[in-house]
Amino acid sequence: MNKIELKPTAVFEEFAKINQIPRPSKREEKMIAYLKEWGESHGLDTKVDETGNVIIRKGATKGMENRKTTILQSHMDMVCDKLVDYEIDFDKDPIKTYVDGEWLTAEGTTLGADDGIGCAMELALLAADDIEHGPIECVFTRDEETGLTGAEGMKAGFMTGDFLINLDSEDEGEIFVSCAGGRNTSAKFTFQRENAPAGSFFLRAQLKGLVGGHSGDDINKQRANAIKLLGRFLFAEMQKYEGIRLAQFNSGKLHNAIPRDGMFVIAVPNELKENVKADWNIFAADVEEEFHVTDTQMVWTMESTDAEPVIEAQVARNFVYALQAVDNGIYAICQDPELNGMVETSSNIASIKTLENEIDILSSQRSNVMSNLDNMCATIEACFALAGAEVKHSDGYPAWKMRAHSELQKIVRESYVKLFGKEPIMRGIHAGLECGLFSERYPNLDMVSFGPTLRFVHTPDERLHIPTVQMVWDHLLDVLKNIPAK
Repeated sequence: MNKIELKPTAVFEEFAKINQIPRPSKREEKMIAYLKEWGESHGLDTKVDETGNVIIRKGATKGMENRKTTILQSHMDMVCDKLVDYEIDFDKDPIKTYVDGEWLTAEGTTLGADDGIGCAMELALLAADDIEHGPIECVFTRDEETGLTGAEGMKAGFMTGDFLINLDSEDEGEIFVSCAGGRNTSAKFTFQRENAPAGSFFLRAQLKGLVGGHSGDDINKQRANAIKLLGRFLFAEMQKYEGIRLAQFNSGKLHNAIPRDGMFVIAVPNELKENVKADWNIFAADVEEEFHVTDTQMVWTMESTDAEPVIEAQVARNFVYALQAVDNGIYAICQDPELNGMVETSSNIASIKTLENEIDILSSQRSNVMSNLDNMCATIEACFALAGAEVKHSDGYPAWKMRAHSELQKIVRESYVKLFGKEPIMRGIHAGLECGLFSERYPNLDMVSFGPTLRFVHTPDERLHIPTVQMVWDHLLDVLKNIPAK
């Protein structure tokens, strides 16, 4: 098979440079410095606000000075996830990419195309001298992935354009015109450690190989959640046998990802160890059949392990029962026919970490209807609070409502039809886009979001469909050429 070419060349060259720069969420200082130096070295008006967002302005090409100003916007940070046994320091090491057929992916880590490919398009456009466009503002926000704090901290007036094109979408041919709002809910169980009963046998169970994915945009794909599966097994065993004691439960890393692996350590009466092992094998077979379409590479292990202090029995029981009961997945579907059956409200239990004297749980709730977001958060809070946990909510971010009679939507749709001979899908997304925050700060800003096709974002399987980058690039340039006069 011939190796596919990375086109447009200018975009992929910029992306390769970006992937040499460490840029974990909340630690984007090196990327901010790179963008500032890049803009200034190209003689462009470059500013960094107090939050760390970067804006680079470029004047219109000759004859297009009277066009409305267009903002192009991407986020500079990336989700840093890796395979369990892959060695990398995300604060120092580059992302190593390779071509797999028509896809670009990375060795053992997330690729960073979310949203490095959007940043690369902006830089390629800024560097070009043969592209027609009116005045443009290229905006690079920080810390989108862990709370949209860059967009949250941006003050009114930093951007001055009339239209905004967000380049942080993941399905070529789909133009996003609204997004969900979201909030995180955390729960904490506190306890004292104690010795396991005499005659206990310790078992360490691990589940890995799940597909995982984005907890918003992939929630409708019905993929397995490692936390819910492990909790489900523990609940069944505690119902079946007395004397099972929990020592550890750890799963998930990121607030916005479906957990793809996890483990627990339990102490069981010595006479029950073979029964529990047999139950684990039966449970594994049943779950593999249950998820035979979405998760085909599950790996289940259970083995003996060293003894350690266990969690208070009642606290452990309450925790496991709460995991069984807590709502997870789709809660409601959008009623608006224009949004074509999109998920409206959902919740994802994202991570659990066991410390010496506490269990920390993080979950995320999303909705396009803010009142139902409140209701979903209250549902999660009630479950954990009834089990005795201390529960808190983050401030969250707002939904972006679809704009009626949008001038930009019309331009983008007509351009797509002209270029590709088919209608694009105009839809909302069940994920948080920074457009939601921009719509509060800039209520008159006309916005859309589109981008090349990405798959398995927020996981080490993240991949970018190379041919769609050229399609999005061609579409973007045609839209810029057709921006109307002021």
